[in-house]
Amino acid sequence: MSQARGQTMGRGTRKFPRSMAQLITALLSLCPAIASADWALNMRPGVTPNSQGIYHLHMIVLWICVVIGVLVFGVMFYSILHFRKSRGARAAHFHENTTVEIVWTLIPFVILVCVAVPATRTLIAMESTGNADMTIKATGYQWRWHYDYLDQGVSFFSVLAEKSNEARQPRSGIDPHTVENYLLDVDQPLVVPVGKKVRLLTTANDVIHAWWVPELGVKRDAIPGFINESWFKVETPGTYRGQCAELCGKDHGFMPIVVVAKEEGEFNKWVEDKKAAALAEAAANDPNREWKKEELMAKGAEVYTKNCAVCHQADGKGVPGNFPALAGSEIANGNVDDHIDRVLFGKNQMPAWKETLSPVEIAAVITYERNSFGNTAGDVVQPKKVAEY
Repeated sequence: MSQARGQTMGRGTRKFPRSMAQLITALLSLCPAIASADWALNMRPGVTPNSQGIYHLHMIVLWICVVIGVLVFGVMFYSILHFRKSRGARAAHFHENTTVEIVWTLIPFVILVCVAVPATRTLIAMESTGNADMTIKATGYQWRWHYDYLDQGVSFFSVLAEKSNEARQPRSGIDPHTVENYLLDVDQPLVVPVGKKVRLLTTANDVIHAWWVPELGVKRDAIPGFINESWFKVETPGTYRGQCAELCGKDHGFMPIVVVAKEEGEFNKWVEDKKAAALAEAAANDPNREWKKEELMAKGAEVYTKNCAVCHQADGKGVPGNFPALAGSEIANGNVDDHIDRVLFGKNQMPAWKETLSPVEIAAVITYERNSFGNTAGDVVQPKKVAEY
């Protein structure tokens, strides 16, 4: 028995160093990640007057709190150390002291005034949207942003970048760490000129969203039926990233915001290029012409991958218990008018796409769904038919 026990202990002793070696190896493997981690503990000053004003106000309050903490805890620890019972200290017996009461009332009052003055100045500056050089309306949709440049006549949707969208799909097999700016990149960023005051109008088409870019010092709710105002003036060219900061549904985490600040000349060129591209796209996507099935299938595959695959999956089999399958479904193999109605106006968790996708895109994706995933409806839905709804 003792021999068996000794053998067992010996085996345990031999295993211990291997376990420790594995632990040390695992810890060492984390060193590159630890070394490259962002250890910043403070807010960033940002690149706009508002963000810098918020940062300075934060620092004022922080240092006031530091001074109060040092004084309060300093007096407390000094009292504990020098007036403890083991040194023979005896508690004093006194009550009202008018001078002390006046002092400890005045000091907090002075502190609040010192905080209130810069805080009021910062809040007033943040709400001063007048004399803007340009106005942009940002409308939140589930789950994308639509931007209207009201002075330049440019508008477009901004959605999660394709690489991030592919990597986030269940069973995609893509390591998110290999995707640059994972979940923080879009296909079409908001482009603004440097040094110009931009008035931002925020609203929403469906549920409450929030437009938030920390380095611009802007965080404003987008509420259906309401228009909120804010402004920013970017002082440094660059790319600044943010997110929707309101829980707006299942894809809330996949609704990033990207703002690119360019010099005025580059911005003006971007506007002209954007207008030219819009005209070319409108000509190429004329809903009144007769589209071939091959054209609709090709475009429908793009639209499906970008907008529909997240719920119904790339293979059309959906997510059991959450999102219905399109493969073999009644809607994709039944009456085509019902299919068009469902895509246009939505139902339950299915969002309405009428305001988001063009008639060409809707016709294309319906044609694709009715001729893919084993579905054999064989319909070719023309954009003109969708536009008539």
